[in-house]
Amino acid sequence: MTLIIDCHGHYTTAPEAHTAWREAQVAAFKAGKPAPAYPDISDDDIRDTIEKNQLKLLRERGADLTIFSPRASTMAPHVGDEAVSLEWARRCNDLIARVVGLYPETFVGVCMLPQSPKADLAGSIAELERCVNDLGFIGCNLNPDPGGGHFEHPPLTDRYWYPFYETMVALDVPAMIHVSGSCNHALHATGAYYIAADTIAFMQLIEGDLFKDFPTLRLIIPHGGGAVPYHWGRYRGLADMLKKPALASHLMNNVFFDTCVYHQPGVDLLARVIETKNILFGSEMVGAVRGIDPETGQYFDDTKRYVDALDVSEDQRHAIFEGNARRVFPRLDAILKGQGR
Repeated sequence: MTLIIDCHGHYTTAPEAHTAWREAQVAAFKAGKPAPAYPDISDDDIRDTIEKNQLKLLRERGADLTIFSPRASTMAPHVGDEAVSLEWARRCNDLIARVVGLYPETFVGVCMLPQSPKADLAGSIAELERCVNDLGFIGCNLNPDPGGGHFEHPPLTDRYWYPFYETMVALDVPAMIHVSGSCNHALHATGAYYIAADTIAFMQLIEGDLFKDFPTLRLIIPHGGGAVPYHWGRYRGLADMLKKPALASHLMNNVFFDTCVYHQPGVDLLARVIETKNILFGSEMVGAVRGIDPETGQYFDDTKRYVDALDVSEDQRHAIFEGNARRVFPRLDAILKGQGR
């Protein structure tokens, strides 16, 4: 029987005390004061937020396991300085670890990073190592634009990022390329900034030769790859104009897309254009789009329905739901084997 592994889940329902502490932390930074003590959050507080939300919906929709990370929109590396980001990242990642500890067969952790616009990647490297080695996490969310909507950082192929990639390779973990909240008022966070950043990341990868230097590096571009599958001919053509190899060998042994696309025609197109080996099931639940589609009467983010309805073989469906996730996240595969799954 196929395990339904959701590669893209965020703790969007974290306890109110956690969210309130973040507001107090930011206010203290602006006032030039130390952050207050972090609150005492009980296991029951965590159970209450998870069982009424993610766990309830997972069971209703027929999924088995979520690769779980802190809420993307509140990672906010552009807020405060590196010290603020470091403490916030640790609090968020430790909270994810507690969720995993309470529900080890349903959630597995992926960490956010203490990135900051003026910081190097040393703090992010240390936090990734802590989360993987000490907390048992299986990957990370890497923000290509820590400035929050101005794209002032070098492209993902720049050597600025290489120390972090070296750590990823040494730990054998992938990264989901995921921006956070937008401080650019021209870019709506989930409707514009996220999708634009996904598309920008893919084009940056085309222009470089990152995977010549890191042939085992694995990157997941979420939200169905942004605009990339819809404009696949454009990107194949641009690769050709830039004298790069065909995308199949240039990028697609290392780059993967999820199914966080909220209607059937979009997922159908994704599966027609992109090879099955590069698609991982994801829902981003509970996430950016939470309502019911009036055209179908079903939740927009119930993406399992769309994959169930794909005109693909059962082997392909198994790969999308389970096989590809176990291959892209080898530490997940080891955890599942240890659980007899």
